[in-house]
Amino acid sequence: MEIKVYQNKVKVAEEFSKYLIEKSGTQKAFHIALSGGSTPKIVFDVLAEEFANDVDWNNIHLYWGDERCVAPDDAESNYKMTVDHLISKVDIPEQNIHRIKGENNPKDEAQRYGELLDKELPKELGLPQFDLVILGMGDDGHTASIFPHEINLWVSPDNCEVAIHPESGQRRVSLTGRIINNAKTVAFLVTGESKAEKVKIIIDREEGYLEYPASHVAPKTKDLVWFLDAAAAKLLTSSQS
Repeated sequence: MEIKVYQNKVKVAEEFSKYLIEKSGTQKAFHIALSGGSTPKIVFDVLAEEFANDVDWNNIHLYWGDERCVAPDDAESNYKMTVDHLISKVDIPEQNIHRIKGENNPKDEAQRYGELLDKELPKELGLPQFDLVILGMGDDGHTASIFPHEINLWVSPDNCEVAIHPESGQRRVSLTGRIINNAKTVAFLVTGESKAEKVKIIIDREEGYLEYPASHVAPKTKDLVWFLDAAAAKLLTSSQS
């Protein structure tokens, strides 16, 4: 596990953008699972505005780690957020965008997307393999859309599952642990003081840490990187910048 700590959200976005450019520049097709949330939004803005010309978008294939079961033009849609902050600003071929169709029946869509991953991604250990999975983490320690009350979904035998938000009851389609942990690289993007407590519990493996889905992110390649701002990292005993 590598921990990178930067001064603020914008610096996290800049440094992650450079990291993504370096990673993706080495191969012809680079398959990324994107995250929703406030931190990726800043990353997408910075990537589009400062680094768009440094990426060969013909080689980039975009997927999503989770999606809310809403229409693609709904304000809650992770796809819409990515269109607004990244896709609409860069020259990426339409056929390289593989969205979760949140408007479909959730169970049917989880199955369809799981099959799409089987078809589109290279295989490693008999499973689809992303080059990079980008994850966020909620204040409750959830990641993708696997929440603590449904942590059993992490070990599902399927590529994707239908998750239920614990407060709103909203359904979401999410990647499961078998796909996330089969990725070549997994990168957490976590910022803000509200995340500091869970960041410490999970990274320092304090008592009860396994209750949080983000604790179960452990790629088989061992290539796990946390990109944190100073606020999110403030309780860590040791950190690297």
